[in-house]
Amino acid sequence: MTVLDWLVKSMRRLNEAGVDSPRRDCLVLLEDLLQKDRSWVIAHADFELSAKQTAHLDKQIGRRIKREPLAYIRSKVWFYGRFFRVTSAVMVPRPESESFIEIIKAIKPPKIIDIGTGSGCLAITAKQELPDSEVIATDIDDKALVLAEDNSKRHNTKVRFIKGSLTEPLANEDLSGFAVLTNLPYVPDGLITSKEINYEPETALFSGKDGLNHYREFWSQIQKLDKKPSYILTESLEQQHEPLIGLAKKSGYKLTKTDILVQLFEPSSS
Repeated sequence: MTVLDWLVKSMRRLNEAGVDSPRRDCLVLLEDLLQKDRSWVIAHADFELSAKQTAHLDKQIGRRIKREPLAYIRSKVWFYGRFFRVTSAVMVPRPESESFIEIIKAIKPPKIIDIGTGSGCLAITAKQELPDSEVIATDIDDKALVLAEDNSKRHNTKVRFIKGSLTEPLANEDLSGFAVLTNLPYVPDGLITSKEINYEPETALFSGKDGLNHYREFWSQIQKLDKKPSYILTESLEQQHEPLIGLAKKSGYKLTKTDILVQLFEPSSS
């Protein structure tokens, strides 16, 4: 079977299953298999795929038809110009989260903490983009930490990983001067935005009726710290931004910047 034949057949299958981007998904899988870029794949539509290659691709298409995220099928995702390994133990990083990196690059903090690191993409990218900064990453899940540490090694990046919930593992740290990145679960319970979301870990997505339970606890912990961070960055749905501003205000912080879904807070006294 040629590349073109497989592409036409598989695009039709994905389209019939209601997948939003059948052509892109098929081309990405071909790129992975053939280890060629998209321009090569398109230019070699008459390239003959072996029976083994076709069977492998068809199996991947079967998983995508069931709406498994493409990132899990590929075992990797592209984030801020780099590939990161992902598994079903962590949420798939979203493009909008790249705003975290844009903001901290402008701030250039000497110390960065990524709370709820998941795949580690934020912490590792922060260290790559700001190599002189000290970077710490935390997560409550052992599998996530193993994956994040593996990604750190793959990118030859020095990040200190700590197990724990929210700010608890940092209770004895002087957080003055730190920028804290907090991409916590913020999806309201029961809100299913796509079929793909059903494959992602619920603990990394959902956070109560309004989606703000984790952030309420986070800001409560921040309020109790003796030496508070200089910057706090959060990600949430647009309709949650005003409630988050209120939570931050109670903890002594004010909003200073919003970029897509990411908000930057600084101490009110600054």
